[in-house]
Amino acid sequence: MPSLTGLRFLAALLVVCYHLSRQVGALPVLSPLAWYGRSGVTFFFVLSGFVLTWTYADAPVPALRFYRRRLARIWPLHALTTGASLAVYAALGAAVPVAAALWSLPLLHPWGRSTVMGGNPAGWSLGDEGWFYLLFPLLLRLRPGLRTATLCCASGPLLWLAGSAVADAPLRSWLLDYLPLARTPQFLLGAALALAVRRSRLPVLPLLPAALAVAVFHLALVPWHHAVPDPAWYSPYTASQLLSAPLFAALITAAAQADLHRPGGLLARRPWTRLGGWSFAWYLIHEITFRPWLHHYGHPAPGLPTAATWLLLATASLTLAAALHHLVEQPLEHLLRDRPATHTARPRLPSPAVRTRTAPGPGDRQSKTHSR
Repeated sequence: MPSLTGLRFLAALLVVCYHLSRQVGALPVLSPLAWYGRSGVTFFFVLSGFVLTWTYADAPVPALRFYRRRLARIWPLHALTTGASLAVYAALGAAVPVAAALWSLPLLHPWGRSTVMGGNPAGWSLGDEGWFYLLFPLLLRLRPGLRTATLCCASGPLLWLAGSAVADAPLRSWLLDYLPLARTPQFLLGAALALAVRRSRLPVLPLLPAALAVAVFHLALVPWHHAVPDPAWYSPYTASQLLSAPLFAALITAAAQADLHRPGGLLARRPWTRLGGWSFAWYLIHEITFRPWLHHYGHPAPGLPTAATWLLLATASLTLAAALHHLVEQPLEHLLRDRPATHTARPRLPSPAVRTRTAPGPGDRQSKTHSR
């Protein structure tokens, strides 16, 4: 499903623009739209559930083999970027979060409020993914259906409303934004929809309206942000994470169905899939590259200097991500993955006439030799 790979890049770009806006400097139009671009992580969680379930639903593997494959996929780059982040902290004379980094290596850091950011702040989401991976073999046996998907969609607003009972804003943010339990419904939603698409239990969703719904949601966050301060429980800070999951789920489902029924769309073309392949490394490395620049040059002046700095930092971090993808991420994944026997059955797709390459989100890219 190459369109999902293209969407991965757009979600990573949303996160990168979020950090550029908040750390480097704001730009007209772009920054208001990306001010809550952290919602891109919600997209990745839903996508992760969708892609893994699509891949393994009809070709299950033993749990230990699955765990090994997942660790081979995400851990080498996670460990490398964590080390790079700690080195940058030390070089800049900042406090080095050694304890949090140690908790992040076994992917346990989001379970503690003081360790949630680990050694590389962007890597907090991998701790949540580790929890999803742990649950996944059991999830496949339970076979979640459309009722489960409905409950997962309802869980976001319910959790958001429950935040009104927590007066401490940092505690509320950890409980609702980072704690793996709060994010599990998003992964489960993607899994349930993947099974529904496999079994043709959903009507074909049009891709353009699904994309427009996501855009309108982020547009609505702009006046909401100006009306309500972020520390308030009813601000868009947490709402952008929890309320966006159904919209992202519809977009992912529509893109998957488009690849099945009308392959060759815009997002499935080579430039987008190549950028999507780099997105996991970009997600992990981009914020690390911002720190030295800001330490040495400070914040740029508003206007053209800020735009030029955005372009420079985004391009430099994406170039570095491409190198990490080809020189570290892919070689180490192939080295650490197991090699099943050649007679292992391939996953069965709904239509035998359509075979498209699975394209997961950050932490979920499957190699072309996955079923070998």
